[in-house]
Amino acid sequence: MSRFGWKYGAVIPVLLLSFGLQEIHAQQVSYEHATAKQLAGIAKDNSRHFGDDPDHPGPLAKDLSYGIAPAPVGKAMRKVADWQLERSQPYFDRIWTWSVLYSGFMAASESLNDPKYRDAMMAMGAKFDWRLRSHLPNADDQSIGQTYLELYLLKKDPAMMQPTRDELDAVLAAPRMSTIPGKELPWWWCDALFMAPPVWARMYAATGDRKYLSYLDEEWWKTSDLLYDTTEHLYARDASYLTRKEANGQKMFWGRGNGWVMGGIARTLEYLPKDDAARPKYVKQLQEMSARVASLQGKDGMWRSGLLDQSNYALPEMSGSALMTYALAWGVNNGILDRKVYRPVIQKAWAGMLHHVYADGRLGCIQQTGAEPAPFKASASYTYGVGAFLLAGSEIRRMEGNSSVGKRVH
Repeated sequence: MSRFGWKYGAVIPVLLLSFGLQEIHAQQVSYEHATAKQLAGIAKDNSRHFGDDPDHPGPLAKDLSYGIAPAPVGKAMRKVADWQLERSQPYFDRIWTWSVLYSGFMAASESLNDPKYRDAMMAMGAKFDWRLRSHLPNADDQSIGQTYLELYLLKKDPAMMQPTRDELDAVLAAPRMSTIPGKELPWWWCDALFMAPPVWARMYAATGDRKYLSYLDEEWWKTSDLLYDTTEHLYARDASYLTRKEANGQKMFWGRGNGWVMGGIARTLEYLPKDDAARPKYVKQLQEMSARVASLQGKDGMWRSGLLDQSNYALPEMSGSALMTYALAWGVNNGILDRKVYRPVIQKAWAGMLHHVYADGRLGCIQQTGAEPAPFKASASYTYGVGAFLLAGSEIRRMEGNSSVGKRVH
């Protein structure tokens, strides 16, 4: 028996931890220790229609099975995806908080063999004329290009790809270095490694032009040299966090930030050619980070917002946990991570995440936007966390032999 009380590979009883989780979700109706700035940020997030954190979100789901066989995983994915699609489609936007959800919808459509999520993405792309959010876009504003390019690779309609290509070419032609102190690199914050590099890798897949790979490899490893702790095998959020400490004196490593990086490696490797000279470095970094985060997994299967001070954070954090789980499962599926070692970690993580799905499909325990560990409510649900959850579920279904997953397009 594991420390969680179930045998390896067994279906976890529905009532496991149920009372404790219901109590946590019932009690988390206010923010303890939140600063005025944090509360203002939460209010701003909620006003922009990509999430909310109601005091009374309703009961938790009781109809989910916590095993990782394809069918129950698919049921949970569909429950969450349908809830999110119905409530958010009128507000679709091009900012990163939405683009991560779009990546999840694309993965769910393939995994569940359900075109409605992909159809919604087609409608979204047409609504925005397949354009990025800004000219000379930063990493966040490039991120929607991941979905545009995946659709292009399916449909081969140049209109879906050309606006993104034009903007990436403009970035290549522009001076590389910012004049803002501490932000001299284009990808100066670790979140950027999920947002931008997968776009450049997909553009290579769409065009065959290696200039996109050259830029990707050069800029990724500049950011890694600045932010990656080669002892802890974790990323600082940005240079201002290199010396920041948690309450217990440990270094501050943000859970979601490291999830962004691990997910970014997976989504970049997915389209990186086998002969890319830097590929072994990406593989090694994913292996190092995977081993480290596996050692930090909580007893409930999830990870906290602050990775090295778990006792300081009462609630597990969904978006970081889902991103890490996605990367771990992707690594197993692609022969980078040992299945025997990581499948139990993935299984525990998925079970932990399902304890934060509500009866109506809301996915809770998602930290609001930010740059560091922060308080949030158990009911907090934001689009990017749902996208990460759908990515994780899709890879778990593939890991467990889901026969409905279609052939990759690249």
